[in-house]
Amino acid sequence: MTNNDILRRLRYTFDFSDEQMIGIFELADQIVSRAVVSNWMKKEEDEDHQNMTDLQLCSFLDGLINLKRGKREDRQDEPLEYLSNNMILRKLKIACSYKNEDLLEILKLVDMRISKHELSAFFRNPKQSQYRPLKDQILRKFIYGLQIKHRGKEK
Repeated sequence: MTNNDILRRLRYTFDFSDEQMIGIFELADQIVSRAVVSNWMKKEEDEDHQNMTDLQLCSFLDGLINLKRGKREDRQDEPLEYLSNNMILRKLKIACSYKNEDLLEILKLVDMRISKHELSAFFRNPKQSQYRPLKDQILRKFIYGLQIKHRGKEK
C-alpha cells in the first residue's frame, strides 16, 4: 500500500473534509495547503498526483492521535522518517484508543482471523525474535474493517 492510498482510505473512513485534513496536520505542527492535500488524494495516473512521504503520513497519523486523544502538553513527537506498516497500525490503535481485542474484532469484520499472539508480534521491538513485519494485506484489511466499523458495510 502506498502512503497516498492509506491517507485516501483513512479520509474516507472518518469522512474528513479538506479543512479537517489540514487541521489534523496542524495538530501535528505541520502546515499543508488544500492543493497539496488534493494532490495526495488524486490517483497515480493524474498528472497533478504527488507522492506522500513517510514523514508526511506520520505527521497526519500523529495529528489524528492529537485529534482523537488530545495533544500532549509536555512535547510533540517528531515525525518518523521511515514508517513501517507496524508503526501505522500502532498509531491507528493509539488514535482510536483500541485494545488488542478491538483490533481482532475489526479484523473479524473482514473475515480475517489472527490470534492474539500473532497480533502482539506486530507490536514488538523489531530486534526481538518474536517480532513479525505487518504485511500490506493485513493493514489493508484492517483499514477496511475500520471503514465498516465507522461507516457501515457498503451495499
